[in-house]
Amino acid sequence: MAADLLGSHVTTRHADGDVTVRLTEVEVYRGLADPASHAYRGPTPRNAAMFGEPGRLYVYRHLGLHHCVNVVTGPDGVASAVLLRAGEVVAGAELARDRRSRAGVTRSDVDLARGPARLAVALGLDLTAYGADLTDPAGFVVVHRPSGPALPHVTGPRVGVSGAGADADAFPWRMWLPGEPTVSVFRPGPPPRRRATRADRTSA
Repeated sequence: MAADLLGSHVTTRHADGDVTVRLTEVEVYRGLADPASHAYRGPTPRNAAMFGEPGRLYVYRHLGLHHCVNVVTGPDGVASAVLLRAGEVVAGAELARDRRSRAGVTRSDVDLARGPARLAVALGLDLTAYGADLTDPAGFVVVHRPSGPALPHVTGPRVGVSGAGADADAFPWRMWLPGEPTVSVFRPGPPPRRRATRADRTSA
């Protein structure tokens, strides 16, 4: 399912206009089987959408600053979602540019949806889109998948993930279209915090 999203077009329809992004990079998060997933410890009010019907949006606020958009891949009751990491704005670039300039610095059109926070801003998606049904052709956000098999793609470790979920051999769950300039730059997760020992506390 995640690889099938690569090359798909995500379109949002708002009062100020429509924007379409062609997805070039995604990341998989597999619920209870994935220590990096928000659903790893079971359902909560925040991650409830991940346990719901496939084809819905799971949107969350990262570090209280940025929104990240995920497509729930189901099945119903089994948490799994795909983070929309990056894409190319193929329609509505002027509106996407305006949204991005109001949210921060925009250096070029390549950067309009390069990274999950920028992608969410370009598409005008925030927590109000939580649970939105992507399968409704009349909805305000829809996904059009290309026909045929999944496009050739590359896999690797997820961006910014630390701890057990950062194991590139066990979780090569970042996928992207090779040669695409809109794909985000890989950054490893922060090193785990070392708990202070009694010796640390008494040596000062």
